[in-house]
Amino acid sequence: MTSLKRSVNTESSLSSKVYVRSTKSGKVQKIVREVYLRQDIPCSSRLCSKCLVSAPRSAAGIVAPFVLADKPAGTKAFPQGHYLVPDTNALLNAMDLFEQGSAFFDVIILQTVLEELRNRSLPLYNRLIGLTKSQEKRFYVFFNEFRLETYVKREPDETINDRNDRAVRHAVKWYNDHLGQTTSKDIPVTVMLSDDRGNLEKAKQDSIPAIRLRDYVSGLKDAERLLDMIAESQERVASRDKKPEFLYPEYFSLSKMMTGVKSGILHQGIYNVSPYNYLEGSIKVPAFPKPLLILGRDNINRSVDGDVVVVEVLPQDQWKEPSTKIIEEEAITKNENADNDDDAADIVTDKERRALQEQVKKTQGLTTEGRPQPTAKVVGVIKRNWRQYVGHVDPSSVSSTAKQGRKQESVFLIPMDKKIPKIRIRTRQASELLGKRILVTIDSWDRESRHPVGHFVRSLGELETKAAETEALLLEYDVQYRPFPKTVLDCLPKEGHDWKVPASTDDPGWKDRQDLRGLLICSIDPVGCQDIDDALHARPLPNGNFEVGVHIADVSHFVKPANAMDTEASIRGTTVYLVDKRIDMLPMLLGTDLCSLKPYVERYAFSVLWELNSSADIVDVRFTKSVIKSREAFSYEQAQLRIDDESQQDDLTNSMRTLLMLSKKLKQKRMDAGALSLSSPEVKVQMESETVYVTRQH
Repeated sequence: MTSLKRSVNTESSLSSKVYVRSTKSGKVQKIVREVYLRQDIPCSSRLCSKCLVSAPRSAAGIVAPFVLADKPAGTKAFPQGHYLVPDTNALLNAMDLFEQGSAFFDVIILQTVLEELRNRSLPLYNRLIGLTKSQEKRFYVFFNEFRLETYVKREPDETINDRNDRAVRHAVKWYNDHLGQTTSKDIPVTVMLSDDRGNLEKAKQDSIPAIRLRDYVSGLKDAERLLDMIAESQERVASRDKKPEFLYPEYFSLSKMMTGVKSGILHQGIYNVSPYNYLEGSIKVPAFPKPLLILGRDNINRSVDGDVVVVEVLPQDQWKEPSTKIIEEEAITKNENADNDDDAADIVTDKERRALQEQVKKTQGLTTEGRPQPTAKVVGVIKRNWRQYVGHVDPSSVSSTAKQGRKQESVFLIPMDKKIPKIRIRTRQASELLGKRILVTIDSWDRESRHPVGHFVRSLGELETKAAETEALLLEYDVQYRPFPKTVLDCLPKEGHDWKVPASTDDPGWKDRQDLRGLLICSIDPVGCQDIDDALHARPLPNGNFEVGVHIADVSHFVKPANAMDTEASIRGTTVYLVDKRIDMLPMLLGTDLCSLKPYVERYAFSVLWELNSSADIVDVRFTKSVIKSREAFSYEQAQLRIDDESQQDDLTNSMRTLLMLSKKLKQKRMDAGALSLSSPEVKVQMESETVYVTRQH
């Protein structure tokens, strides 16, 4: 049972929700959830003094700052100012629009919509959560399901979607009535934003302010650019006045696909496009030792590289050899209309299909060179792998009239990734987008469309310019390059670059740490290295053995488990180095300063200390948290010159000579044991005309 605890001195009401679900055994189970409906959930408008008085307070008696502006922006349709309440449909179709920095401020995200979006698309839900944390955009999550006046009970025979749409309309009506009680002269109107025709018609019948997404965007200042970001497929479906002519086979129903996969007649896997031929792909399935070929546009059946698909093996007379030609879509196809080239599959019985599976296994057990290989066709898509794609507009698809005016027309985007098919987009900026790298999103791929349909997101800049091509690469390979959000920066030490290891060993930061500041520790890295993540030392022991230490920067002291910085670092995964810049995994304060084992300053570290004899055999080893103070940061060349200079007889130089001597013996042991020597420019060090490979183990 889930419930929202009742606040002190707050009126509340108890409501029960009854859900019905089926169990794994096939039985029907009723679930009753009780919800305490409250009246202290604020509207969060800075115009409302009533909510400011009744809003919940923290333990310190502080009310959370209200989000919605007291003077929100106006448009042609709403000159007095307005708040927006998008329904789930609007967010699913136009999340790119809501993320724009020039529009869509003061947006109310209803709890109903947020939960529905999470069930429909987790990536879009995460993007929306990011918007709610932005102080500039002013997105406010209103828990309408827990507020007494905005809670909506599902009526008998009412679908869940209809109930949710009614909840959105009811919340918009409440906001307008609630803000109408304020004493302000200019009261903003709360407007529902939707592309659902039925929802809009019911809002009109109830005199609830509502507007279609395209109509709302048309009234904004930057309308021409923003209109290109609306999913064209939605407009096309709404305006279709004749029965379409299908080009692709219809997908099987989900139940038919699951039944076929379970029985072994159909097969599920990830579709992979050949990098050399856009009309050829393959799919690896558990039933067969080798991938099945998928050849031809009709057999690919609107699949995109990375999609999770279900396939059916084709009859043996349709098996073919893999293509040996390089075929690129850009070179073959032009701005053509969709063909009418359906290729219907032969109808075969289940027995024939099962026999075909056995023939596949026999054929794949033999050598396939020069023989036809088993082929398959896609009969359905389980999960799309669509993302944002970088490319450029095909000049041959832009008409001469579009180059002279602002007429909306369809053009083709040629993606950078040759595995992705051309994407059709509608735009009023065709002439401006020519010769530029642009970012688009796929919205749909219907049976009657030869190519997938998408919409323009933004321009990255001129083709072949450093800035545009760099950003294009980062986007294509999904490198997180945006600045660190405020929640991450808030995790950094407040002292910033002035942070120091506590002077007192009684400080909690010293707990379980060994003081190794007295050791002659140094680092050896390439020239210009800023993030020094490891250092080392060696010294003779009284018993004739040697102590060798490797010290790794203790990042865990600053990055706590599951906090915002830890989450961001796990998403980024690593620091990415480009020719002229680097994309940090952690903020630079940590990467190049506080977690960098720079010389002459004290730093937290993890240390491993080995005891080795003169033959480089390990006698003992121990691990410990530590505090170290590096004596010097050498480049490879500097270390080599110092080792070769016989006049240098200080303890630090002799320490490096000891490390060199032991590394030679360790290397010889590895080579004698059959190790393979692989050189890398970063870790190869020329010492005494002999290559020594340093393996760094973290």
